[in-house]
Amino acid sequence: MKFENVLAEVDGFGKFQLTTIFLMEDGTPNSCQMFAEPQYHLLLNSSSMTELPTVPCQNGWVYDNNNFKSTLATEWDLVCDKRRMNRATASIFFLGVMFGAAAFGYLSDRFGRKRTLLISYMLTTVFGFASIEWVDIKHRTAVGILMSLDWSICTALLPVVAYFVNDWRVLTATATSPLILAMITWWWVPESARWLISNRKLKSAHFYLNKCAKINGREQFMADLKPGVLSETTVLNKETRKYSYLDLIKTSQMRRLTLLTGILWFGVSCIYYGISLNVAGFGVNIFVTQLIYGVIEIPAKIFICFTLNKIGRRMNQAGTLVLTGLCIFCNIFIPQEMTVFRTTVGTLGKMFAGGALTMVFLYTSELYPTVIRQSGLGYSSFMALTGVSVSPLIMVLEELWLPLPGIVFSLVAFAAGLSACLLSETHNSRLPETIEDVEQTRAISPDI
Repeated sequence: MKFENVLAEVDGFGKFQLTTIFLMEDGTPNSCQMFAEPQYHLLLNSSSMTELPTVPCQNGWVYDNNNFKSTLATEWDLVCDKRRMNRATASIFFLGVMFGAAAFGYLSDRFGRKRTLLISYMLTTVFGFASIEWVDIKHRTAVGILMSLDWSICTALLPVVAYFVNDWRVLTATATSPLILAMITWWWVPESARWLISNRKLKSAHFYLNKCAKINGREQFMADLKPGVLSETTVLNKETRKYSYLDLIKTSQMRRLTLLTGILWFGVSCIYYGISLNVAGFGVNIFVTQLIYGVIEIPAKIFICFTLNKIGRRMNQAGTLVLTGLCIFCNIFIPQEMTVFRTTVGTLGKMFAGGALTMVFLYTSELYPTVIRQSGLGYSSFMALTGVSVSPLIMVLEELWLPLPGIVFSLVAFAAGLSACLLSETHNSRLPETIEDVEQTRAISPDI
């Protein structure tokens, strides 16, 4: 009689086996623990030994340096019990950016876009929104998408640079060095004419408008337009008072706008960086994954450039967020062994998340009035960076339950999509100039 027959007679999978499963470990070597007893002691034939106590590794760790010569984790041993600190480093970094974004958003409305840009060039959103205010309604979408393509291109180039520069300090310096060249361009960046007029700096506004007309071959128009005439434009802030972050919540429609855009920015940034920072989570080469993550955003943004003018901002924003949430949720049920399929679904999620991130910059800049636009964007950036700071911590939840981070990220995406549905449509609308413009219903018009 074979043993299998005997086992079948006594029930090969009953209460006995189920009880035994919970009492036994899977035998996988533990990279964070070692046996307390030396190995040669365990070679003794002792049937009385009922437990094998373990202790944390006593002799340090040996790391795989094939990809990187030095990282934060390997340099300070942020593994095992300190693994959470490795996740926290990203959160700490973005917390600093978060408070800076809020402060410089206010300073931009108080002292102008150009001055603040020189001080805080790291905040590239200031540069982007200062440029948006010079663009008419017809071309706002194309310019907004075009400015976001540099992010995707650099995202795709970063893994190529990291492949050859495998020390984290040198990589940080290499990635930061282009800002030195970027600061030189500050001298050619025009101040926002909208902001200048709204703050009664009519001569400066006339200077920049004249410069714009000369470059665009429209000198004849500016010949008849004197600085005094600009005082009659609807951009002018007749109250001559200074605005602050408190103006974001003083009126009902502004409170509603502030709440919804805060949720939207938190959600978009949280899921975008949650996917981006999880490049090693699919079991594929991290350089290849990061390269794909960057490249996939380029066609997505070009496609969005057309759909924004067809179905508007609101539905595009909500749709991309819902699709991102579905991709994240579906990946929960795909087996870990199917690395290629998981990476494909994750890449689709990154594509939709990249589209959502691109649109939220343009969409929000069209929702806030000129007089407090940078304050609104500073607050939005604060909420966005809160989401970015939280995303690495959400990844730690996998220690409690492996699918939990995916569930949280998908719920955040759905909540942000719902918030987008409750915002106003801004396609073919004039940019609001004052808080009163936001409180009133803005008419849709093809003209500026």
